[in-house]
Amino acid sequence: MNLSLIAAIGKNNELGLNNNLIWHLPGDMKFFKEKTIGHTIIMGRKTFESLPQLLPNRKHIILSKRFISLEGVEVYHDIESFLDKYKNGDEEIFNIGGASIYKELLEYTKNIYLTEIEDTAKADTFFPYFNKEEFISQTIDTKKDEKTGIQYKHVLYKRR
Repeated sequence: MNLSLIAAIGKNNELGLNNNLIWHLPGDMKFFKEKTIGHTIIMGRKTFESLPQLLPNRKHIILSKRFISLEGVEVYHDIESFLDKYKNGDEEIFNIGGASIYKELLEYTKNIYLTEIEDTAKADTFFPYFNKEEFISQTIDTKKDEKTGIQYKHVLYKRR
């Protein structure tokens, strides 16, 4: 399985507040789009509900214990079912969250694309701990948001 994870986190691993992103950085949104477009994305139900619509040019998978049926979306009620279907595939699948889906799929993840934001904020959702020693890190780029002045970098962690 070629599973990648993509997330934006603050200095204290902040991910979100009230089922919304904390930071809205256009450069990071562009990075997310460039990485995920043309790929399958997997997420939890709450993350899916936070989207304004289906993200164009991406196949959507939802992991949810609740029974839901949505047109144009694959739904799995447990991780094992998802893994059984995709374990032998070569396509890069992107885990886009939320926190519990990140945590549940972390052990199967080959690449972590983290936007590390040089800021802190109030949050109720945090990125799960992962052992960085299990990964080789590479900074892709460093940026500064023109509107807010917030600095951030895109880092790729590749599993050893």
